[in-house]
Amino acid sequence: MNLPALPSVVGLVPDPRWALLLDVDGTLLHIAETPDGVVRSATLCHLLSRLVPALDGAVALISGRTIEDLDRLFAPLKPPAAGLHGLEHRNAQGQVSTLGEAKALDHLRAPLAEFAAGHKGLLLEDKGRALAFHYRLAPQREAEVKHKIETLTGGTQDLRTIHGKMVVEIKPRHADKGSAVRAFMAEAPFRGRIPVFLGDDVTDEDAFEAVNDLNGLSICVDPAQETAARYRLNGVDQVLQWLARIADSLNPGGEE
Repeated sequence: MNLPALPSVVGLVPDPRWALLLDVDGTLLHIAETPDGVVRSATLCHLLSRLVPALDGAVALISGRTIEDLDRLFAPLKPPAAGLHGLEHRNAQGQVSTLGEAKALDHLRAPLAEFAAGHKGLLLEDKGRALAFHYRLAPQREAEVKHKIETLTGGTQDLRTIHGKMVVEIKPRHADKGSAVRAFMAEAPFRGRIPVFLGDDVTDEDAFEAVNDLNGLSICVDPAQETAARYRLNGVDQVLQWLARIADSLNPGGEE
């Protein structure tokens, strides 16, 4: 597949009017074999702590992880965050709202857990109001995994299945990363700013489209993904370098 060449954002002059909306796995953190295997460096937290004052607090995480898990990964920071692809939302004042119910997925838990237990390398991650079925350790079972999930979820109109990188996410249709972007941009301190969203996966496409509609910067962190994003970066390391450049430009003294 010949993908369209997208410009890099590296050459853009950092703008103090930006609002940074950041995916986590594959964008800020290198993807690990299992969700618990990711490694967060102290350097990343220090970088985020510099970006927050530089952008007057307009920095948020938008992830498939729960907000509780994000707080564990980024402690002691507790930035505004959208978890479970927008089913959880924490604003800048620390107020948390949720959508969807865990019981909507009850009929899937036992059969998916049994399926995972019966095949080496498969992992069911139960996040309460969302499920993630990982096959990174058994990529040869991709077709089998997708067929199993399609069979179990077929005809269920209130659920959405998203095929990410070696993972299938199952969640209620109440929200997605696009609605998470719009929610942040409608509230302080994001309101009136230019949305800048970085993501690396199919699960981020809703956010790219929302940012495009809002005349912001949509940045795909994967050189090989077909995407609605209008810019590219080539991986986590380049993302961190670019964010450091923003911090250096807008917060040159490094004050926290």
